[in-house]
Amino acid sequence: MRKMSLDALSRELLERARDGSGRAAETVCGGHEQRLRQTLIALTAGTAMQEHESPGEATLQVIKGRVQLTSNGDTWDGRDGDLLLVPDARHAVNATEDAAVLLTVVKTRAAD
Repeated sequence: MRKMSLDALSRELLERARDGSGRAAETVCGGHEQRLRQTLIALTAGTAMQEHESPGEATLQVIKGRVQLTSNGDTWDGRDGDLLLVPDARHAVNATEDAAVLLTVVKTRAAD
């Protein structure tokens, strides 16, 4: 069993994001070779994950800050503690303030 503090890792990743490209991420569970993957992503205010396809069922849990998830003209706002269900369509994420989110993805077998 492994235990980690998402709050502490969020602070560390936000520092890296501020010192670099505005983004930093670390996979905390699973990986590309597994169906389940959880990645903690830090984004500085105004930084976006440009529109992209979803590799499978996914959720976005806001650990800290505020983000907007957009897809097909719809927008969902998320803040500390919110869980956003990622649509099975092209979508983008924008940080409206410095934010850390936990992306959970379960890849479909077809995507394996």
